[in-house]
Amino acid sequence: MIISVKEVKKYICCVLIPLLVGYLSSILAQAISGVDTITYYHELIKPGFSPPGIVFPVVWTVLYILMGTSSYIILSQNKNETKIKDAMFYYWAQLGLNFLWSILFFGFQLRLTALVDLILLLGFVLIMIYKFYKIKPIAAYLNIPYILWMIYALVLNYFIWFINK
Repeated sequence: MIISVKEVKKYICCVLIPLLVGYLSSILAQAISGVDTITYYHELIKPGFSPPGIVFPVVWTVLYILMGTSSYIILSQNKNETKIKDAMFYYWAQLGLNFLWSILFFGFQLRLTALVDLILLLGFVLIMIYKFYKIKPIAAYLNIPYILWMIYALVLNYFIWFINK
């Protein structure tokens, strides 16, 4: 199978978008707070099940690549254009909520507001996965690690908020 240069560029673009969204969110959060996110995270009182701060950029990089790959798969389908636009609406909405989380949690140190954002984000991701599944199941399956991480992040965010009130 020969892959065109156009398709390679489309794939790279689909992967770069979530990576850039995550990176820009982190940069903006640091600019708002004036503190590096890893330093801020280190200074919080955390539950025993919280990972070291260095784990987050590694995990998010993998998740953003999977997310971008799944969006590429959906955008590459020659199916019902309305279903694709509908699924991509939820993709973009969850990406926007994802962008906001770091700014709320790290930038403005609004841990409860970030928790609410995370609950909304989880809902949008679940809907996105369902919509992706209806178009191309593999695109949904690629987001299973994202859902698992979101559930873990939600529990972690809750305990960090509760402990640090």
